[in-house]
Amino acid sequence: MSTTTIADSENGWEIEEYEDRPVPVDRRRGLGSVSAVWFGFPMVLTCAIFGGLIVYSLGFWLGLLAIAAGNVCMMLYVGALSVIAGRSGKNFALTASESFGKAGAFLPSAFLATIVIGWFAFQTGMAGAILHDALGWHEQFTALAAGLAFIGVTLLGIRALSAIGLVAAPVYVILGLVAIGLAVGDGGGSPASYQGGAGAAAMSFGAAVTLVIASFIDSGTMTADFTRWSRNGREAFLAAASAFPVGNSIALVIGGVVVALGGSADPAADGGNFLGLLVDHGGVLVPLAVAFVFINLGSVCAHCLYNGAVGWSQLSGGKMRRLTVILGAAGVLLAVAGIWSYFEQWLNLLGVIVSPIGAVVILDQLVLPRFGLGAGNRVTRWHWPAFTAWAGGAVAALLTHEFAPWLSDAVIGFVAAALILTLCATRTARSTKEITA
Repeated sequence: MSTTTIADSENGWEIEEYEDRPVPVDRRRGLGSVSAVWFGFPMVLTCAIFGGLIVYSLGFWLGLLAIAAGNVCMMLYVGALSVIAGRSGKNFALTASESFGKAGAFLPSAFLATIVIGWFAFQTGMAGAILHDALGWHEQFTALAAGLAFIGVTLLGIRALSAIGLVAAPVYVILGLVAIGLAVGDGGGSPASYQGGAGAAAMSFGAAVTLVIASFIDSGTMTADFTRWSRNGREAFLAAASAFPVGNSIALVIGGVVVALGGSADPAADGGNFLGLLVDHGGVLVPLAVAFVFINLGSVCAHCLYNGAVGWSQLSGGKMRRLTVILGAAGVLLAVAGIWSYFEQWLNLLGVIVSPIGAVVILDQLVLPRFGLGAGNRVTRWHWPAFTAWAGGAVAALLTHEFAPWLSDAVIGFVAAALILTLCATRTARSTKEITA
């Protein structure tokens, strides 16, 4: 058994990360603690960029509507997966094995556990790039130093994620409001009257919804790694809801308001990135901006690396903290090499391929069992209907992305996968009845 432990000197017992088995009921954590893990996660500068891009494309009110729609989708999606996790205490890899099969679960679990390491690399590289652009710091060295610090936080486990979430969220809100105040002071008009500035290059409403979903669809699908610590399904849902719609909406709207007020120097490229606004006003805001980058991006990086390490520890039988070092080192190397710049490709991949995975788990374990279908106590190495639904959903999303860009490919992928799995489950049930009749 590959359970990782660290000594807890205050309580006299050892903290376990439970990589390869459900979290015992007596080791579950309260709603506030688990909510702190999720609430602070979306409070990241990347969301300010996304929110700004959406408002720049659609205008203020339509942009807010797209942000709201995307967050409602995420609330239902991540919340449903969290209910499953809160009831079972299992991480994502263990949960996936019930829907994709004991052997088959390796593919979606490995895929997502690797994708989140890509996001760790992206955000780490972004830290170096932002401080290079704002203050002239050496980009690669800054990314290296930041990555090593982020690895150190992740090594502390789930408690560190709660703590950094409690710090990152208020820091983001406070400095975001300061940036809005500065934009108003610089002569920004009423954000409510902003009609957008992207013109012919504007993204569609559906693409904006997809952008909201895609920004956290990977870790959202792996929410069980966090919400398995909840005491029950209800508290797990509420913990996830602290991020979607609450935390994520706040983060996106701040970026949108900055753009609507004219506070972004280049909204077409940087969206609502308000760091430059803080730095340009000098004084004490400069060191605060630097601290903000490390705290803010450190929060999302630690969460992503934790997802990846927990996933790969269960898949490989290795220890979580050892894999944190190995995967973190790989991510830092990718960040220094410039992987963060492959921004659009990551989002397209996530929007097309990831949401059908969650659809399979939700339908198979939460919805279909109510009708006598779904996972039940299935014991199988490969559950092929799950893979059929995943593939079908991905194809539907890809076709939507290519031929109907005004729709949300992430939503279409989810719906298609859900329908395919339902049809497969119904057909299997009918065949079983005919054989036993």
